[in-house]
Amino acid sequence: MVRWRERVTSAALRLRSWAVARAGPDFEERFGRAVPSLNEFGVDRFGYSLAFSLWLVAPLLWLYRWYFRVECRGLENLPARGPVILVANHSGQIPLDAGMIALATILEAPSPRAVRGMTEKWISGLPWASTVMSRSGMVVGTPENCRRLLRSGEPVLVFPEGVRGIVKAWRRRYQLQEFGQGFMRLALETGAPIVPVAVIGGEEQMPAIAELPAVGRLLGLSTFPLVVFPLPLPTKYRLHFGAPLRFGGTEDEGAVEWNVEEVKRRLQTMIDDGLRSRAHVFW
Repeated sequence: MVRWRERVTSAALRLRSWAVARAGPDFEERFGRAVPSLNEFGVDRFGYSLAFSLWLVAPLLWLYRWYFRVECRGLENLPARGPVILVANHSGQIPLDAGMIALATILEAPSPRAVRGMTEKWISGLPWASTVMSRSGMVVGTPENCRRLLRSGEPVLVFPEGVRGIVKAWRRRYQLQEFGQGFMRLALETGAPIVPVAVIGGEEQMPAIAELPAVGRLLGLSTFPLVVFPLPLPTKYRLHFGAPLRFGGTEDEGAVEWNVEEVKRRLQTMIDDGLRSRAHVFW
C-alpha cells in the first residue's frame, strides 16, 4: 500500500511539473495571483487547494492547449477585481466547457482570476466527487454558497440552462434553453456585474442524436443523451467574453424575468455571431 501511494504521488508530481513547464514561465505565478486567500492549511473556507489544483490542471491544460486549441476573445471585459457572475451557454454532454473557461481566466486574462464553478447538488454525492470538487474550487450551486463567494469579491461561473443545456440533442445545438433566475436575483442583491460568455465548439464535441428521458429517470437525471461518439471530438473551442452587464432596481418578479431574458438575448446574439465568424468546426 505504501509503495502504491508513493508511485501515485510521484506520478502526480511529474504531471504537475509537466503542466507548469508547458504552460509558460509565469503560469504558477499567475495561478497564485488568481486564487483566493488561503488559510494556514493551504485551503480556503470552501476547501479550495492551490496545490491540488496545480495537479488537476495538467490534463485540463493538455485539452486546452493541444486538443481543443482554445481561442479567446474579449477577456479584457473580465473585471480585474470584485464580484462578477460569468453566464455561459452549456453543451457537450460532459462539462469540459467549464474547465476551459476557468483555465482561460487564469492563462489569458490581463488580470488572472480563479473562477468558481457551481455544480449540481447530486454530483457531490458521487464517490470522491465532493473532495475533488471542493479542492479544485467548485462549490455546490446553492444561493447561499454563491452569495458568500460574491460578497467575498470572487468571480462565479454559472450555466443558467443547467442540465437542460448540456444534454440537449443535436437538432437543438446552439439554441439556448430555458434560463433559471437565481443568478439574476444574486446579481441584483450583491451588485455584481454579469459577463456573458459564448462557448463555440462545445456542441460538436460529443453530439447526441436523441434524448432518452426514461433512461434518465432511472439514473435520477432529467434525461439521458444517446451520443454518436463515446469520447469528445477534437473540436476547436472559441470563447467570447462579452461586455459586463449591470442591472439595478428591485427584485420584482417581472423585472427579474425581463432582466434574465435580456441576458439570454445578449448571449444568443454572441453565439450566433461566433458561429458566423468561425471558419470550421475543427480549426
